[in-house]
Amino acid sequence: MAPVLDLHDIQGNIIKAYPRFGFCCARNFFFRISDGDAGRDFLAALIPSVTTAAPWVSGGSSVVDSKRPKITTNVAFTFEGLKRLGVPQASLQTFPEEFAMGMTARRDILGDDGPSAPARWDPIWQGPEPVHLFIAINASNQAALELRYREILAHLPKTGVDLVPGHRAANGAQLPYQDSSALFDNGEATSREHFGYTDGISNPYFKGAGTDSSNVIGGGKATGKDARTMAGWAPLETGEFLLGHKDEAFEYPVAPIPNLLGDNGTYLVYRKLHQNVGSFDAYLARVGAEFPGGGEALAAKFAGRWRNGAPVTSFPTEQQANDFAARWAAAKLAIGQAKTQPEREAAKRHFSTINTQFVNFDYTDDIEGTRCPVSAHARRANPRSALEFGNKGAFSGPSSLGDRRRILRRGLPYGDSKTERKDDGEHGIVFMALCASIRRQFEFVQQQWLNYGNDFRLGNDKDPLVGNQGLDESGQSDGRMVIESDPNRPPPPFFCAQLPRFVETRGGDYFFVPSLTALRMIAHGIVDPT
Repeated sequence: MAPVLDLHDIQGNIIKAYPRFGFCCARNFFFRISDGDAGRDFLAALIPSVTTAAPWVSGGSSVVDSKRPKITTNVAFTFEGLKRLGVPQASLQTFPEEFAMGMTARRDILGDDGPSAPARWDPIWQGPEPVHLFIAINASNQAALELRYREILAHLPKTGVDLVPGHRAANGAQLPYQDSSALFDNGEATSREHFGYTDGISNPYFKGAGTDSSNVIGGGKATGKDARTMAGWAPLETGEFLLGHKDEAFEYPVAPIPNLLGDNGTYLVYRKLHQNVGSFDAYLARVGAEFPGGGEALAAKFAGRWRNGAPVTSFPTEQQANDFAARWAAAKLAIGQAKTQPEREAAKRHFSTINTQFVNFDYTDDIEGTRCPVSAHARRANPRSALEFGNKGAFSGPSSLGDRRRILRRGLPYGDSKTERKDDGEHGIVFMALCASIRRQFEFVQQQWLNYGNDFRLGNDKDPLVGNQGLDESGQSDGRMVIESDPNRPPPPFFCAQLPRFVETRGGDYFFVPSLTALRMIAHGIVDPT
């Protein structure tokens, strides 16, 4: 039985992926606290503006009502921030070690070396001490974003809490905030990132989240039945993403004390990831000239999806992917063209059926990687039953080896790469992940699946898109990828050599996202571990 979650107590960015609701602009900014009293007063002033996960629709209505805010606001803290705000030592000691250490101290585990080393991060992350408080605001336009930003700064005390500058921007400028936004095409917001891939297609679906139940397809855990239907999937346990609830081991995840401090909270991983679009384009042009299908097919094999989002395991050819994208676009257009409510509802059902084809698959029929390479990014980040290698019945479920590694992905692109496709400049993704255990979920995926290939029987081969490729003794990029083929017919496997590092880290840290109850406890200094 699904737990009934108190959505009014849970911060909204945990349940809702804001860009899906039209909030396509974001501003992230950070503070250091030198005086606990001033910090708590500032937090108390912020709490009325914090966006909760409460529904924005009335009952089963598909029409968004007046509950929907014009802008969202959410807050989170580093371990040092909680300390500065006066959370008792007895409570601080119950937070996980990786959170207490922070991202910089975990750089070796994360593979943040070479061009991704902390010494090359934005200045804000290189100060004598970490940031303490993180505020994220999302809006549908830049004007609304600026208005909320100014409102928040108006609450700043004269001393004791300081906005921290040092976010690199275009032309060498440094800003007191990090803006991000959907990439626009002809004035319309798109879901693409700077490499051209459609992003944010699939996110975990867990019990009690209150979102459309059809999201369980591809978002839940595999049941072993038809992956194209809801019977093929079951919701993940709530405790994989929210503290105070049982997880996939039917245990409560490690959480701080008292319970009210941790319950309905989670951890947030914030990473600014620079994209070397020039190197990416050049590699596709050079190696794609030799690859069957060309550069677009090679890009699809890197990601496990065509750049329009169609999964290669379901749509093996570019033509099939393009035909699917055309059907998807026509079905979406039909919703807006419907003249009556019954026509509109029928059009929405038809669109939903087509839309699920982005996610209604697993790799049980492609264990050898003949359609989707074993090393493809989407497959490594979310194996979808692939790690069982066809050993049915050997585990508690078809996707059991991956179910405890899922993360909620948030964030948006930053910067512009449309006019100049080069490595220099400021363009990439502000990546955010939410999970109940940074170590078991985010760090495991980053270290063991993206930067090490042994679980996939790939030895030391790294993720082709986001892996921390290094240099060999001659100074050449040492990244590599094998693109498998059908062993019973030509062509033979294709070997990608000298893969450069396409993505570099530019900063970040680990944050705790408390419930509204916990926020009030922290603001009023009444956290009592006894």
